[in-house]
Amino acid sequence: MLVLLPPSETKSIGGRGVPLELDALSFPDLNPVRAKLVDAVVELAADPDTARSVLGLSQRQADEVARNAALRTSPTTPALSRYTGVLYDALDYAGLTRAGKSKAVARLAVASALFGVVRGGDPIPAYRLSGGSVLPAVGPLGALWRPVLEPALAGVDDFVVDLRSGPYSGLARIPGAVVVKVVTEDDSGRRQAVSHFNKAHKGFLARALVESRAEPDSVAKLIRVAGGVGMRLERTGADAVDLVVSQP
Repeated sequence: MLVLLPPSETKSIGGRGVPLELDALSFPDLNPVRAKLVDAVVELAADPDTARSVLGLSQRQADEVARNAALRTSPTTPALSRYTGVLYDALDYAGLTRAGKSKAVARLAVASALFGVVRGGDPIPAYRLSGGSVLPAVGPLGALWRPVLEPALAGVDDFVVDLRSGPYSGLARIPGAVVVKVVTEDDSGRRQAVSHFNKAHKGFLARALVESRAEPDSVAKLIRVAGGVGMRLERTGADAVDLVVSQP
């Protein structure tokens, strides 16, 4: 099983790993595009005003541009320790047991505008780049990633649970992946997509899948594992499920 998470805009700072080595990342077929994007992001950071405009940052976020400028030289840390925010708080990688962390590294991967996709243990630096960004040197990221990222993910010999958000789903289609949508349900049975708490519920589901002794390889088994921890998953299509949550 491979659970594909969305990234986060926020990242932890620092790390104890050596600077970025693309050959240390999973999915090596992505390295030519990764190298091109690293070059483009570092080049963009040399002009802070333009970089802030392109990346949608404010003056107070100048540190984000500085981190992009240092992409090749800053320390790295495993991806599951690098990404922060609501989903990753709910996942709580740091709070997992040693066995849980080992399963997380094996079962979780993160979509990335800069790296395409990385597995949970891949060492990456702090950076700022969103899936919808258009870099002056390369243009829209989707057009750059799709030709290489789609074959890489299609070649994954695992049952794939897709928790990505819209901008990152647009970087690559994954045939056969089970897409999870977080919804609420009112008394009449009408369902509505969850926005604000979407990430937290996806984080809780990812943690449940990491902690499970089972290795789901079908939608039915995925639903069973979620149900075992009190989460309600319902199939809505051949490769689609709703995660039905209570109104906050």
